[in-house]
Formats: sequence, C-alpha cells, structure tokens
Amino acid sequence: MKSRAGKVAAAAGLSLVCVCMGDANRQKSVADVLQETRQRVESKYEPAFRSHGLRWPPSNLVLIAYKREKRLEIWVKDDGQKSQRIATFPILAASGSLGPKRREGDRQVPEGFYRLPYLNPNSKYHLSVFVDYPNAEDVTYSKVARSEMGGEIFVHGKAVSIGCLAMGDAGIEEIFTLCALTPAAKRRIIISPVDFREEPGFALRGEAGWVTALHARIRAELLSNHKL
Repeated sequence: MKSRAGKVAAAAGLSLVCVCMGDANRQKSVADVLQETRQRVESKYEPAFRSHGLRWPPSNLVLIAYKREKRLEIWVKDDGQKSQRIATFPILAASGSLGPKRREGDRQVPEGFYRLPYLNPNSKYHLSVFVDYPNAEDVTYSKVARSEMGGEIFVHGKAVSIGCLAMGDAGIEEIFTLCALTPAAKRRIIISPVDFREEPGFALRGEAGWVTALHARIRAELLSNHKL
C-alpha cells in the first residue's frame, strides 16, 4: 500500500490508478482543457464577478457541498474581503449516508474541510478535482490504519459515484475551470452533512464526539462566512 505522500505524488503526475483516471495513451493537460473551456466559462462568470465587485480570475475559491440537499455552491472572494456565492450546482450522485468517511469501501463521501490540490484532465468521469481526504483530523480520529482509510476522492463529471461527488459533465467543466484559474493554495472544499444555515440545530444521533465537534465547526463557518 502506498504512503499518503506516494499517493499525492502519483496524483500530481497523473499516474494514479483509480476510477477517475483516464487512458494513459491519450493524456491532456490542464492547459488543454482551459483552451476548450476558458472562453465560455469566462464569458459567463467574469460579468458576475464584476457585478459583485470581484476581480477576475478568482483569488480565493471555496466549494461547499451539502450531502442531504445534494447541492454544491461556489463561493469566491478577493483577499481581505467577504466571500460571495457565485454559482450553485446540483450534485447528481453521491453515495453513502450522512456522517464522515471512516474506511475504504464504506462508500461514504467524507465530511470536513479539505484542500483541492490537483486537477485531473484525464478522468474517466470527464474531468475531476482531487479532494485531499483523509486530512489530519480524519487520521487522528480513525479507528483503522491509514492504509485502510481509503482515498482517491474527487469532484468529477458524469452522474455516478462511489464516495465522490458527481456533478455531470457540464457542471464539472465550469468547476474545473474555476479551480484551474484559482491559485492551488487558495482553493478548498467544505463537505457538510446538511445546510446548517437552514437547520442550525441539526445533529446526528449517536456520533462520536469529534464528529459532533466537526459539525459544529462547519456550522460556525457557514453561519459566519457563507451566510446568504
């Protein structure tokens, strides 16, 4: 089993063997994808950025996924400014139930705060954005070895999923392009069990204390920085 560092390096080199990878004999680059999508995405989003007083391309980007509502929002901001919602997409498929991912094969979509370090232009699911599960918190509270926690979680195209967020091809083209135009260090994703802004008192019964504390932090983030 590869170490986490090995997996990340493989993802960076587009040589990771997983369902989101494509045909190694026909590799595209992120720049190739941008040649196909940038003009269309820019013509749609640049006027919206200007109307919100935001610079184009994005300086900071946050994806927020709500598992129960099957919805993904894109929030952007300029440095030092307040985040503003710029787009909303339906999540077409996301397997599992509410609650965090705990081990490989449980079909769960993770929950928490994650980076989006790499983009895969050669996904079998059209395009994909790599989610860095497991993060340090997942590892700290895991009851299984790191090698048994699973990984290779993506936001991708198509409408099928095992632990990933499937956005459809049109949706992932916009999401992928916005991510590609944002500095890697300035893009992340929050995956929440529910939209706590609509139901701040929601709680999963019988969950471990760390999960309850995680959900409380997600709730606080949504209510303070991503309130509609």
